[in-house]
Amino acid sequence: MNFGFYLPSHGLTARRGPLIEIARDGERHGFHYMVVDDHIIAPKVMSSPYPYSIGGDVPWEDDGEHLEQLAELTFLAAVTERIRLVPSVMIVPYRNPVLTAKILATLDVLSEGRLTLGVGVGWAEEEFEALDAPPFADRGLVTNEYLETFKELWTSDNPTYHGKYVNLSNIEFSPKPVQKPHPPIWVGGQSRPAIRRAVEHGNAWHPVGATPATPLEPTKLAADIAYMHTHAGRIDRDPSEVGVAMKAPLYDTDQSTSKERRRFSGEPQQITEDINTYADLGVTDLIFDVRSPDLNQTLEQLAWLSEDVISQV
Repeated sequence: MNFGFYLPSHGLTARRGPLIEIARDGERHGFHYMVVDDHIIAPKVMSSPYPYSIGGDVPWEDDGEHLEQLAELTFLAAVTERIRLVPSVMIVPYRNPVLTAKILATLDVLSEGRLTLGVGVGWAEEEFEALDAPPFADRGLVTNEYLETFKELWTSDNPTYHGKYVNLSNIEFSPKPVQKPHPPIWVGGQSRPAIRRAVEHGNAWHPVGATPATPLEPTKLAADIAYMHTHAGRIDRDPSEVGVAMKAPLYDTDQSTSKERRRFSGEPQQITEDINTYADLGVTDLIFDVRSPDLNQTLEQLAWLSEDVISQV
């Protein structure tokens, strides 16, 4: 199993010095991935519920501060050498598909092939409206078309695509990504359409687990993976080609739907047992949450995970 961690995108640690220190420290400790979430603006009043917290509350401060995800990762590509760079997830409908394909290809070129693209359809209707994005109700179709467009631009010498939301031809697109045929794509979301999208368009399904709102206990995960494999069979895809890259963020840590310990928390032995349980089910990659307003706490958590937990797996 490969391991990663969340990077901060807002607050005191989301600044040049702390970000460089966190990224380099994570690389030094042998983490395989670092991930950044995606919000461009924050509506002052929201009715859209956040799907990964029990009360639907958004996990950011009142000022709504967020660094732009792809810019942050491009910056960190320049101060690291090996660790992979993961937008997780990039809300696909937020950005023009041709421009986004160019930014992502540029990131892959400048990082010498270290991009792994995590994608999602989005949940904040107000953010769609503020960005003048395609209709929120069509976000699944839009995401599918944009992903197909990315691949066409990244792999074809004569990119051509005709869909409801994308039409392109008569263009040159260069440079192509370093990774062939294209950077790995992780598809986020917990729904059956999201799982099908992972099989049809991605290299891994990328769910969120270990939160009270989405605990994703082993029995549930096993059923979802079985569905994923069944769908792969329907479209004649080898199920072994689709991994499971799971995130374990720290939302609602003071709430729980049961009295049981939250997965991937507690003592090192308990966490390693969780890791082995989920690895046996088919989880190939696991993203921990080390974010803290305090830089020293973040760095201590990275070291503890590496030295006391991951080294024992």
